[in-house]
Amino acid sequence: MKKLFSQWVPGIVAFLLLAATPASLLAAEYSLGDLCRIAVTQSEKLKVAEENLAISEIGKDKALSYLMPRLTASAGYTRYTEKKISGTSVIQPESGSSWGVRLDETVSLSGRELTALGISRQNVTKSRHDLTAIREDYLLRYVAAAYYNVLMARKSLDIADANLERLTMYRNAAEQRLKIGEVTRTVLLRAEGELSGAKSDRLQAKNGLELAMAVLANNCGIKDPFSLREVPAEEGDLSGVSRFQEQAFTVRADLKSLEVQKQIAADQTRFTEGAFWPSLSVFGVYAGADQYPPPGSLNRESIYAGAALNFPFFEGGLRKAEVQEAKARERQASLFYEDLKKAIEIEVQTAYLELATQKGTLQFLNDQSVFARDNYRAVARQFELGLSNSLDVLDANTLLVSAERKVASALYNYQLALLRLKKATGTLLTTVGLQ
Repeated sequence: MKKLFSQWVPGIVAFLLLAATPASLLAAEYSLGDLCRIAVTQSEKLKVAEENLAISEIGKDKALSYLMPRLTASAGYTRYTEKKISGTSVIQPESGSSWGVRLDETVSLSGRELTALGISRQNVTKSRHDLTAIREDYLLRYVAAAYYNVLMARKSLDIADANLERLTMYRNAAEQRLKIGEVTRTVLLRAEGELSGAKSDRLQAKNGLELAMAVLANNCGIKDPFSLREVPAEEGDLSGVSRFQEQAFTVRADLKSLEVQKQIAADQTRFTEGAFWPSLSVFGVYAGADQYPPPGSLNRESIYAGAALNFPFFEGGLRKAEVQEAKARERQASLFYEDLKKAIEIEVQTAYLELATQKGTLQFLNDQSVFARDNYRAVARQFELGLSNSLDVLDANTLLVSAERKVASALYNYQLALLRLKKATGTLLTTVGLQ
């Protein structure tokens, strides 16, 4: 009994400790890559885009079906009100039935059906590229941006907490100096006012963090409580912008999609021109019939085949207009492609310059933050010794809070700018581990 008790007690204690653990301690922790992988599987907007790929794959099956022959079976039964007989000849039987199987195949001598099948396969490839581009845009706009908004809101709350702690200490110091007559009551009242403002700022920061977390959870499709794991920013020198532009021309999914669209437009022109060619139809039929009473000339079974060549000579200029329309769409696809290349070139350059700006700004703001922190410590110490006044302390604290906020904003703007550059070059999915 003692042995059994010693085996069960640790398990029961562990279960009770687990049940008493706060939910926040059991919350899952996600990095940006984890959030992107969750969003790809959970986001309704991305699932809608995935259905476009499924539709294009179904379209390929439909195009393949037009190359297959048509097999049709039929059967019928007829019941007459009366039979009519003239001598030995049956004019109208009492009942009759028929059945048969027919095989048909129609092809264009231009091979339009094969061209249509090739177009449908290219549509599948285009849909895959479109899905990749949509995923990159969604992950940058709705996941990465929301992720860094949460980190910024969390950092703002930390800054507000630190500011509240400093102003509380300053208020207590002002109260002590008022008691010994070193300062006037206005100094304490000013300290009380600044402390109240710090409490208000902290409340706003806390609510802002909750809202940012809710937005991120909604964008990623997360239902359970979670926390974020911050990954250090990448460091390194930026190479020339031309290298990033060349990479974008090679990797960008939307540019690849338009390349496929150009080929589809060219094939569509060939498909339309194929309407000028004749079409060949072949068929084979098995037919059976029965009547009661049967006439002497009843043919109970027939098997036959045939072929037909159809050549449309005039249809009012419809085919010519369709060919001209297809050629216009082909030219349009080429213009879209060239326009996108120019837009990508500017997009990459913009993202590159923004990243360079944020990187340089972050370095300067880090220096400013160090100076502001050292300045506050020195002024606060001087205030304790009576060598500085309250305005000096408040100015130093305001400068420190402003510097810390600017550093946090610059840091997350730098990381987001880095992702924008990766999205502009078409490597965002590889960065977050989805390719």
